[in-house]
Amino acid sequence: MNQNKVLMYVLYAILIIGIGYAAFATKGFGLMKNSSTSSNWQAVFLTNGQVYFGKLSGTTGQYATLKEIYYLQVQQQVQPSDSTTSTNNNSSLTLVKLGNELHGPKDEMKINRDQIIFWENMKDDGKVVKAINDYKSGKTPTPTPSATN
Repeated sequence: MNQNKVLMYVLYAILIIGIGYAAFATKGFGLMKNSSTSSNWQAVFLTNGQVYFGKLSGTTGQYATLKEIYYLQVQQQVQPSDSTTSTNNNSSLTLVKLGNELHGPKDEMKINRDQIIFWENMKDDGKVVKAINDYKSGKTPTPTPSATN
């Protein structure tokens, strides 16, 4: 009789562990929403000071995935517009679509979670998201949020 009780407890434990694993593997049997797979655009801030914009997913593992990637590039005026020396540094920010660089990267980045300081969801009416949407719809040749320092 004692042996049957032990066997029942072992079977119950295996059953509970199996249900727990299934719930974990299927994210609560599909009931839990994964906020990192949202259709929103995210700004991802890295420890090296770089900021990338895109669609972030897989934030629960060691590596997060960023797709549809854009980044900011500072463009400085080489020569002053007048002959007098100016202390005013004319520079502007341009939003660049990842993929046209010399090394030809794909539009997907795996980022070590240790290198991510934080990320933010961006508003649809922000300058960066508007520039991305204009670029994707063909309204502008290169996405530019028209920010000037």
